[in-house]
Amino acid sequence: MDFVLSGAAACGACLFTNPLEVVKTRMQLQGELQSRGSYQVYYRNVFHAFYTIGKVDGLSGLQKGLAPGLVYQFFMNGVRLGSYAIIESSGYIHTNGRVSAAKTTAAGAVAGVVGAVMGSPVYLVKTHLQSQSTSCIAVGHQYKHQGMVHALTAIYRQHGILGLWRGSSAAVPRVSVGSAAQLSTFSSAKELVIDLQVFPKNSWLVALSAGMISSVVVVLAMTPFDVVSTRLYNQPVDQLGKGQLYKGFADCFSKTLRKEGLMGLYKGLGASYFRLGPHTILSLFFWDELRKLYQQLLNLIPKDAGDVHSWRKKASNVADRTKKHQL
Repeated sequence: MDFVLSGAAACGACLFTNPLEVVKTRMQLQGELQSRGSYQVYYRNVFHAFYTIGKVDGLSGLQKGLAPGLVYQFFMNGVRLGSYAIIESSGYIHTNGRVSAAKTTAAGAVAGVVGAVMGSPVYLVKTHLQSQSTSCIAVGHQYKHQGMVHALTAIYRQHGILGLWRGSSAAVPRVSVGSAAQLSTFSSAKELVIDLQVFPKNSWLVALSAGMISSVVVVLAMTPFDVVSTRLYNQPVDQLGKGQLYKGFADCFSKTLRKEGLMGLYKGLGASYFRLGPHTILSLFFWDELRKLYQQLLNLIPKDAGDVHSWRKKASNVADRTKKHQL
């Protein structure tokens, strides 16, 4: 159940943040391997990119790649957050009753690697679809996929099963670094907010505050890996499925740094925050609240026949409170 709740939480966040994912992808591909000032800038900033895509590609252009985005979030984050929830409930991340930064980082990284490998094929397709645009504002290599299923089928037919995992060499460090930063800071931030007694212990504001703190750390740690990942996934390939621009993660990282400087690795930083920030906050908030709701439902279910009367009474009380709240 942890996997289903985690996937559902991530999908809920994705519905709101997918347009920002489109903007981020375009900005990260803009001026690829070109020095500053030597290429035409179609997207000056997050807001200009949002306006330009909406004007030229239409409002539907801002939701490109939504289907693979939802599938990716459900499976990748379902595995990632679900694995972390199991590790957390086992007591591994605590030392002497307190959250251990080292253990949460390690647990988050391991959970991230598993999720990244599982979701890599769908992320590949999502990147291709989100980079596709009208020629007058196109950046990066332009694939001609007609949708998620068509893209997966075409890649499989042309490059085989391994072709679907092309670019995963960047996905693993990207998600493991982001996951380690996200989950370790979220657990620690939650504990800090509770210790400071800013909000009641079981308040939804605790998870929301922890998610806001976590999002800043995630964006700063993850953006360089995110830029490399986007470019590896989107690069053109030859008949053998080998990249024509980059040989792998290290090659892409070094070429980007050499050609575009340090800021090249932080391209689309604003878009990354506007996308990763809300996504981190929403997914962690939904995840935490869904887990609490699930636990409350479990507590209502009778363990044996003798508890049936007590269970009915609890259920009746919950129904009464719900009616009063609605009134």
